[in-house]
Amino acid sequence: MMNKNTVLAWATFIMILVGILLICLGVFKYNEIAGWGFVSVGVGFFAIAWVFNALKGRV
Repeated sequence: MMNKNTVLAWATFIMILVGILLICLGVFKYNEIAGWGFVSVGVGFFAIAWVFNALKGRV
């Protein structure tokens, strides 16, 4: 059974994976200005994952 903490843990894990993927796309595939956008969105995913991790046990 998945409770609220398990859902937040999975959401955090998925957000970290997507953030890493976006940062890797920005660094290795797109060397132009678009790469900066991918990297900044990836860092934003890390920030949201940090919030999800901080909410575990409080919701």
